[in-house]
Amino acid sequence: MTMTTTKIQKGDRTHYTVDAAGQSLGRVASEAASILLGKKSATYMQNEVVAAEVEIVNASKLVMSEKRIAGKDYTHYTGYPGGLRITPLARLLERKGVGEALRKAVDGMIPRNKLRKERMKRLTITD
Repeated sequence: MTMTTTKIQKGDRTHYTVDAAGQSLGRVASEAASILLGKKSATYMQNEVVAAEVEIVNASKLVMSEKRIAGKDYTHYTGYPGGLRITPLARLLERKGVGEALRKAVDGMIPRNKLRKERMKRLTITD
């Protein structure tokens, strides 16, 4: 299957629509992260936020294997002794839905710097 990405120019911003139907979580996340970083832009600069917005549609139609759902864990340390919190992907999907898992995947692919928050604001996920 091929990734369906639609590009629409709206004034000074470029709006990308990524169709997630039938695609795996990682492929959709890496496509969105690449656009948010500006790698798809002809004027790519590493130290600037690109004027591009990404909308991921059909997130509920992502393809995830049972092995991935059972084996993937998200860890978070609170900072206190004994404060390691582990959330399995299955629990994240039932509590917050596929959109949150996709958002975490894209967030993990964006560099941890001052531009990260601004880049993640330009991501919208719809089921």
